[in-house]
Amino acid sequence: MMAEREEDDDTEEAWLQLRPMEPLPSQCCGSGCSPCVFDLYHRDLARWEAARASKDRSLLRGPESQSCPSKLNPETFVAFCISAMDRLTKDTYRVRFALPGNSQLGLQPGQHLILRGIVDDLEIQRAYTPISPANAEGYFEVLIKCYQMGLMSRYVESWRVGDTAFWRGPFGDFFYKPNQYGELLMLAAGTGLAPMVPILQSITDNENDETFVTLVGCFKTFESIYLKTFLQEQARFWNVRTFFVLSQESSSEQLPWSYQEKTRFGHLGQDLIKELVSCCRRKPFALVCGSAEFTKDIARCLLCAGLTEDSYFLF
Repeated sequence: MMAEREEDDDTEEAWLQLRPMEPLPSQCCGSGCSPCVFDLYHRDLARWEAARASKDRSLLRGPESQSCPSKLNPETFVAFCISAMDRLTKDTYRVRFALPGNSQLGLQPGQHLILRGIVDDLEIQRAYTPISPANAEGYFEVLIKCYQMGLMSRYVESWRVGDTAFWRGPFGDFFYKPNQYGELLMLAAGTGLAPMVPILQSITDNENDETFVTLVGCFKTFESIYLKTFLQEQARFWNVRTFFVLSQESSSEQLPWSYQEKTRFGHLGQDLIKELVSCCRRKPFALVCGSAEFTKDIARCLLCAGLTEDSYFLF
């Protein structure tokens, strides 16, 4: 009887049932992560082919993981519990996730994570950058903008405190080192502000880091500016300046006085980029994050302003 069961387990149909499923396009976040969900699929497929060829199912398990189940892993999604959820604007949330004890997430400032969601039985994945300090203990926070027709947005808007969400990571190729650059020129549109936040805070938290920072946040309206209190606090440091560009407002009269002199209207274009580069106090290294169109346009403007391709990083 045992021999018959082993023989059944080695049939072609049994092996085909164990074959890894190829991910759907919606399961790729499109941010260039390594390993990508498709990298993991091809790894598992090669493992399955080797196991089938040798008729050894133990090869499907791969190496045993030694990491704690609550520790981040770039290859495996890990569950984290939502401990707080604040609505910052009509379509943007700041969500806090609990970490066990006083543990830290283990990201470098500016690195991102991949969130997995399931809507209508369709798995989707998107990249988000934590905005909490890199050394935050017992929690991490992310900034998530929801879109009217977005699948991930439907998933996020269904969250309640106490729910769990699944993340993997970290990912990202920019690693900030104190005093590595004379000045950082941070150019962010909307939630592209997210990777700038932990980098900026790591600079102002380190009294030995004398890097100058010029941060430019591009938003539609004054009301849509994220993290106003945090940005105001950061702008009080001797080495930090903040500016704003509002695309759907045209007058500073309605703005608080503290914003009137540091706010421009319209779009962040070539002339303003040149002005920002020229008024940097030291040779700048630019960090750019926003939509694909924003990032492409700003990269072109930076080159026209005299920066070289190794003088900026596009998130």
